Amino acid sequence: MPERTQVAIVGAGPAGLLLAHLLHLRGIDTVVLERQSREYVEQRIRAGVLEQGSVDLLTRAGLADRLHRERLVHNGVELLFDGEGHRVPLTELTGRELTIYGQHELVKDLVAARLATGRPLLFEAPAVSVEDVTGSPVVRYTHNGVERELHCDVVAGCDGFHGVCRPAVAQALTVYEHVYPFAWLGVLAEVAPSAEELIYASHDRGFALHSMRSLAVTRLYLQVPPTDEVAAWPDARVWTELRTRLGRTAGFTLNEGPIIDRSVTALRSFVTEPMRHGRLFLTGDAAHIVPATGAKGLNLAVVDVAVLAAALERWFAEGDESGLEAYSATCLSRIWRVQHFSWWMTTMLHLTPEADPFARRLQLAQLRYLTGSTASATSFAENYVGLPFPEGAFTP
Repeated sequence: MPERTQVAIVGAGPAGLLLAHLLHLRGIDTVVLERQSREYVEQRIRAGVLEQGSVDLLTRAGLADRLHRERLVHNGVELLFDGEGHRVPLTELTGRELTIYGQHELVKDLVAARLATGRPLLFEAPAVSVEDVTGSPVVRYTHNGVERELHCDVVAGCDGFHGVCRPAVAQALTVYEHVYPFAWLGVLAEVAPSAEELIYASHDRGFALHSMRSLAVTRLYLQVPPTDEVAAWPDARVWTELRTRLGRTAGFTLNEGPIIDRSVTALRSFVTEPMRHGRLFLTGDAAHIVPATGAKGLNLAVVDVAVLAAALERWFAEGDESGLEAYSATCLSRIWRVQHFSWWMTTMLHLTPEADPFARRLQLAQLRYLTGSTASATSFAENYVGLPFPEGAFTP
């Protein structure tokens, strides 16, 4: 028998689960479909930096109790170049702070919240197709070996870059993409962080980032060629390169420990316009990807969801379609600003494959200006900690 809901949500990552919860708070019925297992989505290592706006929304929605107990709060960030660290006091310059909390931990919280509502959250239920989005939308999916069809008023495509929602309406979309000529080797190590705040290092051998997931787990990244395989980076080579790129003239020791996870990830910028076709609305990685340098991907997805949830609330309650009609333009305005910041930060910190000495001198000049000018540091800080949410976004 065909099934029915108001909003079919494809994808149980942070975007899909948060959207489901915000709509639940307003009494809007949803079904969440996820192609992977629960274990997979709860263990998948992703970003861990949350802007204050994201934390504020999660808090008001009743989703941040564990986050507040376990998070790390950062009030600054360090830029390392010429063998010296330069702290940018983010909170002092903007009045806002950053939270470090693993995305997989946030997903665990969101899954638990969804299950507590008793509403459908189907794992290992891949969507096969999304049909008739300009009329009466239908999502066809499989679960327990049976193909099913879910009828709905709206489809929320929260299924990431490789999902089925964006391809279903690809003919109506324009895609903008830039692929960077380098990748990130990311490692997770069971060792206490070597610093209290993030360190972005610009070195003559390439970019490095010192981050963390907790007081006992460190997250580290190295710029590598996009053709590199994980096997090319055994532990000894990873730590040697990190010591070199994060080294300075004095006052720093890199803590080393067992590496429990490593991966190589290409860097790209990607935007789909518009983010809506008919009754299908794209959110998060299904609509846009930013290079990880500025830690914006998850936070952009949170804003997408806050804007979409508010628009759906008004439509279901009052028949007011103005928010749905403005959804794409509202989100894209912020997305392109964040794309520019992430591109600028990436190009400022990473070496080009040609190792152009002229380009390198320009990078160092920009870094010196940024860390030596209050006006430049303030502009950087405002973008890094996150711009205010768009007017009219969901408020629990």
